[in-house]
Amino acid sequence: MAETALVIDNVDKIYRSRRKAPVHAVKSLSMAIAKGEIVALLGSSGCGKTSTLRMIAGFEEVSTGGISLAGRRIEQLAPARRNVAMAFEGYSLYPPLTVRDNIAFALKSSNTPAPQIAKAVEEIARLVEIEAILDRYPSSISGGQQQRASLARALVRRADLYLLDEPMGQLEPQLRSVLRGRLKNLLVERGMTSIFVTHDQTEANALADRIAVMEGGVLQQFANQKELKDRPANLFVATFIGEPPMNVFDAAVENGERVRFAIANGPALDFAAAEVPEPVRNAIGRRGRAVIGIRPHSVRLGTGDHQARIVSNQWLGDQSHLAMDVAGKLMVAVSHAPVAAKAGETLRYQIGVQSLHVFDAETGAALSHGTEAA
Repeated sequence: MAETALVIDNVDKIYRSRRKAPVHAVKSLSMAIAKGEIVALLGSSGCGKTSTLRMIAGFEEVSTGGISLAGRRIEQLAPARRNVAMAFEGYSLYPPLTVRDNIAFALKSSNTPAPQIAKAVEEIARLVEIEAILDRYPSSISGGQQQRASLARALVRRADLYLLDEPMGQLEPQLRSVLRGRLKNLLVERGMTSIFVTHDQTEANALADRIAVMEGGVLQQFANQKELKDRPANLFVATFIGEPPMNVFDAAVENGERVRFAIANGPALDFAAAEVPEPVRNAIGRRGRAVIGIRPHSVRLGTGDHQARIVSNQWLGDQSHLAMDVAGKLMVAVSHAPVAAKAGETLRYQIGVQSLHVFDAETGAALSHGTEAA
């Protein structure tokens, strides 16, 4: 069993102001992260991910709860005593120092020998491709270069934890793709326990061992990429994770000799009871209504009992994305081959019980995934 590096225990963050109502930015957050694990905090703007990062680093106070790192309680310690390295979204380089001295700052403060510092700075500068600007000052370099310098300054340290806030948000797509691979290799080879904040699912999938999906200050699900996509904990995760996102429809439910999901003003997905495993039928229970979800890749095109009008058909070079009108809502289907159909035409489709996700209509909690209960 992997050694635990970081434990966040029931942490809340409430921002208070004399003139405004309190803002509950992080709510009862609990997570345990293994030593050497790479974790992404993923969510939309304002979901609490950066507040979480800043509480771990010590730049924001914890309102309630505790944080332990490498066996030590740290929520009351000053940032400098936590042994946490952080790369800020806003760069925060020291203006009077060159890029080289910015990167080397923490190493010099720890009395690391000069030859060792020089070697470490050169190595990390090569990794993030800023060797040519090491002797320039922050004010004379671009935002993307400043971001890479800030990242290098964090990575060059030997710390118990590395916190990376949108570490590559200002970089061009091609450079970002290259640096993601290099960064992942570095973190894995050195066993660097890391948490990074991002709103980019591609970045989260490429770098992280597990992803913590946050919304409204609440941790919605903490799992690996496959679990998030195949077994989302609730409707929010289901529709947030995936590109294109999951199709969802309100439906009336019948659970008897046949299991039937009737989409409002639309088709009914009708299955023989024998097709639906008993744990799934038990999970659905006697609910009169539910929300059903279908991943775009699971819609079988060109065959089946149902048909819909095509709104758009886009070939993206390696797959087709079709938007279809189902009961007045768009249902997106994905095919890995070109589909010979034009907007305005109708096309048959099929959805199997093994591809169907079912959620509680009131709470959004997952009830079943395919042929398994949630």
